[in-house]
Amino acid sequence: MSLIIILSVYNGFEGLVKSLYTNSESDLLIIPAEGKRFDPNTTDFKKIRDNSNTARFCEIAEENVFVKYGYQEAVATIKGIDSSFISATNIGDFVIDGRFSLYEGDIPQAVVGKSIALQLGIRSHFVEPLYLYFPSRYGSVSLINPLSSLSFIKVFPSAVFSIEQNFDKKYIFIPLASARELLEMEKEVTSVEVFLKPGSDSNDIKQDFSKILGKGYVIKDRYQQNETLYKMMKSEKLSIYLILIFVLIIISCNLFGSLSMLIIEKEEDAETLRSLGANDKLIRRIFLFEGWMISLTGLFIGLILGILICLIQQHFGIVKMPGNFVIDYYPVVISGWDILSTIAGVGLIGYLAAMLPVITMKKNKIFS
Repeated sequence: MSLIIILSVYNGFEGLVKSLYTNSESDLLIIPAEGKRFDPNTTDFKKIRDNSNTARFCEIAEENVFVKYGYQEAVATIKGIDSSFISATNIGDFVIDGRFSLYEGDIPQAVVGKSIALQLGIRSHFVEPLYLYFPSRYGSVSLINPLSSLSFIKVFPSAVFSIEQNFDKKYIFIPLASARELLEMEKEVTSVEVFLKPGSDSNDIKQDFSKILGKGYVIKDRYQQNETLYKMMKSEKLSIYLILIFVLIIISCNLFGSLSMLIIEKEEDAETLRSLGANDKLIRRIFLFEGWMISLTGLFIGLILGILICLIQQHFGIVKMPGNFVIDYYPVVISGWDILSTIAGVGLIGYLAAMLPVITMKKNKIFS
């Protein structure tokens, strides 16, 4: 029961994390194979922009910058975006303070991740500007006045968002024009994010775009954009499964002891069966299936209870999440593979736990 419940809750959180990233990231990310900047206004990129499967073509300027707000300082990643990026994602739904806005009239604004906002003490209704600094491409380094070698802009916080902890402590969204001004770029970008129309096959389109752009660019799908995260989640789930299986192995020692005592206790009954014509192989099989039936009975009762508890949580949200989270209750997703792996793991452990005492008793010549 516990195995199914824990794995189902993990599936729920895994699906939640994936959905959060899906709401804030593109189907395809195009970056240069060498260097950081490129011009997206070439003929090849026009073919991608005009492709029938392209829903949104978003130019992005992204870089690590030094951030100052009042007396507080931090290092963050700015992501210069335009209105097409906001329209293509649901990132505005994750604002927890203020309103997702890149401009107030002609004044540039910033939308800040929750962790960065807490570190700097930012609130959306404060009127103090946020200063962003980046080394100038054309300025010379001055030991007398180091600030002269930095380009900077100021933006005003309009909102604070909360998506996922790693995402929240990394990003500050600002207008694309402001990012280009800070990074001293005219028409260049650091990446292009392509959002595809519903029903499009991202793998096929990725191959088509790769043929258009050639080896000068790298195209990543959603999985490749967060490859480390997805691999880590798979490894964590496998670790959880193996730890719980190890716990079951320890618990199965009780079955080993109980079955051993049962075999000793039923030695006279075994002699009776032997006198009725049963051979030692049949008697060992009886004790083996007796022990295995105990495990299988517990397995199927646990499966039924575990699935029932998961379904209740899935539909009614009985167990609530503490604090302010993006959802109110623990997410649960029942997986058929988890059910099969649970049956296989517990069934195998139960069989071995039932077989070992039978083998031991045979060696001790209880079955003579």
